[in-house]
Amino acid sequence: MFKGPAVPANQIHDCHPPISPSGLYWVVPVPEHGLTISPDGSTFTLEMQNVPVVDQPRWPALESIATPASMIFKMVWKTTGEPVKYDDPSRHFRFTGTRATCQLEAQIEVPSIGFSWKSDPLSTSKADFAIMGEEVNGRYYDM
Repeated sequence: MFKGPAVPANQIHDCHPPISPSGLYWVVPVPEHGLTISPDGSTFTLEMQNVPVVDQPRWPALESIATPASMIFKMVWKTTGEPVKYDDPSRHFRFTGTRATCQLEAQIEVPSIGFSWKSDPLSTSKADFAIMGEEVNGRYYDM
């Protein structure tokens, strides 16, 4: 989040999952019922509550302070039906799926500094570009 133009000097919040002991970052486990898929496979909904994140406005600076925070969000992808296929054997990467639209609503709380933020409702959110499908890479490419 920025105060003014979106340049590093104006960044006032950067909420993301903390780096795990294994070294993975920007990754959180999805609870069993967090992801739902419509019976016809045309709509995916990811909804999570109280996701532990940190507010780290100066990240990735080494001296950046990480303040505990939490996030609630709901993201919905809907296929347009338009096929998408990308296959690059030289990079062992393949994607097969469809274009999609995407909607998101989110809320962040940083209790120790009394900060909270809430997006506009899901019904007002729209991204005209997303893709949904299957990706294969690395050693799994030739299977």
